[in-house]
This record gives sequence, structure tokens and C-alpha cells, in this order.
Amino acid sequence: MCRGHKNSAFNTYPNTFSHSTPMRTIKQFIILWSLLLAATVTQAQCPLTNTAFTSGEYLSYNLYYNWKFVWVKVGTASMSTVATRYEGKEAFRSSLITRGNGKLDKFFIMRDTLLGYVTPTLSPLYFRKGAEEGDRYTVDEVWYTYPAGKCKVKMHRLKNDKTHIRSEKTSDQCVYDMLNLFARARSFDPSGWKKGFTLKMPVADGNGMTTARLKYEGKESVQGDNGVKYNCLKLSYSEWSDKKKKYRQYATFFVTDDKKHVPVRIDITLNFGSAKAFVSSMKGVR
Repeated sequence: MCRGHKNSAFNTYPNTFSHSTPMRTIKQFIILWSLLLAATVTQAQCPLTNTAFTSGEYLSYNLYYNWKFVWVKVGTASMSTVATRYEGKEAFRSSLITRGNGKLDKFFIMRDTLLGYVTPTLSPLYFRKGAEEGDRYTVDEVWYTYPAGKCKVKMHRLKNDKTHIRSEKTSDQCVYDMLNLFARARSFDPSGWKKGFTLKMPVADGNGMTTARLKYEGKESVQGDNGVKYNCLKLSYSEWSDKKKKYRQYATFFVTDDKKHVPVRIDITLNFGSAKAFVSSMKGVR
């Protein structure tokens, strides 16, 4: 699989990875999930010691949608992480799969598969997302290299009309995508954070880059769908809108206040309502 990625360089992929998503929903869900654990950026490649996970970790979530003031379960999500190789070198591969249960597909379709690779020191290497929105199908890909201590990002989007958007950008900062950020950021150290502390960082997808903002809101106790109560850090996420020239908040979320930093609950604001995700099980957690 890794060899195929190396040779793909802006090639398209079969519909094996094709799944459904409502407008920006799955992008919001994963990028929020990832950014909840972001750390201060200091150098482009940003090597970091992994203190959060090991190969074989598997996390499951239940997804709910607010339908006429009633919270209805609309699907599930799962994330797995395994040790592998990418272009002949050691790496971690993460995948995220969401599945709707059919009850509210007309309003809240969630069928998506995301794939990401990071180095053992948690620097992003590759990202891919296939998304289907009704009769629309798109593919995003991001490749990372680190020449001269900088981060070079190659981005590609296959649009529904089969046209391609290609771009490249070199940054002095660490650059992330919605999935690989999750793998890296779980090893952050929030010990110096005070309520109101804010982080900003660039995030890439196949269509370009944007600026994300994370604000620390304090601590709370949260119960997962597995019946377990967790001591959590509470954070809010916003992203910059070029059109409105300001940040828009998309979610509040809660992650375990320990070295594993597992997301327990996410409250998501959508264009057509609101959604929540609750952890339902954890396997192979470090």
C-alpha cells in the first residue's frame, strides 16, 4: 500500500475508499477531533516523543444528531493505529471510519474513510480522504517532505467533475492535516496551560491550507457511552473564515486529562443543527 502512495503523486484512487459525508460535517468532526490536542509549533519537522499510544490501539464512538430537540443516534466511528512502513521506513498508520445507521441519512450522512501516516516521531508523511456528498465525490491527498528544516506540502483534490486542483506550499511551521494531527498532538504537554490559553496552527487538505485556533476552557468530568466517567480537559475549536474575516467556532470537546489524551466527547455545531460524539470503547490503549 505504501509503495502505491509513493507512485500516486496526484493520481486518483478507485472508489474502494469512497464514502458519504454531509457538506463539511466529517471534515469538521475529524479536524476538531485532531485539534483538540494541538501543541505549540516551534520548528518545521517537529519531531516529538510519542507518549500517548502504541500499535494496536482501537477507539470506538457513537454519533448523535439533534433531531427536533431529541438526540438520535445516527452512526458510529472508529479509529485504529498500527505500526507499519511508509516508503521503506518505519511509520504509524492511522485510519478513521464513520458509518451512518440510515435513520437520518437525508439530513446527516456519515460514511467516510481517512488514512494517514506519521513517522515514529509523529511528523506527518501522507494523508488521504475520500468523501461523497449526495451525488458528489471528491478525494483529498496531502504529501509531506522536510527539506532544509522546513515543511513542504504537496496538495491534491479530485473534484466531482473529475477536474484536479494541485498546489504546493513550503512553511517554516509544522503543517498538519485533520488525521495526522491527531496522532502527533496526543503527546502534547498542557501542564502550563491556564483557562483562556489559545493555540493557532496551519492545517492542510487537498484544496489548500487554513488557520485553526484552539482555546482551553478548563476541566470537567464527562461520562462516555461505555459508562465510565473521565476527568477531561475542555477545549473549543474555531477556524478562520476569509469571507467573513473572523474566526468561527465549530465545537466544544473533552479529552482525558492524562498522558493518553483520548477524546471522550465532542459537541459539534453544524450548518443544519448540532451533533455529539461519545466514546463507546477503548482497546489496546497505552
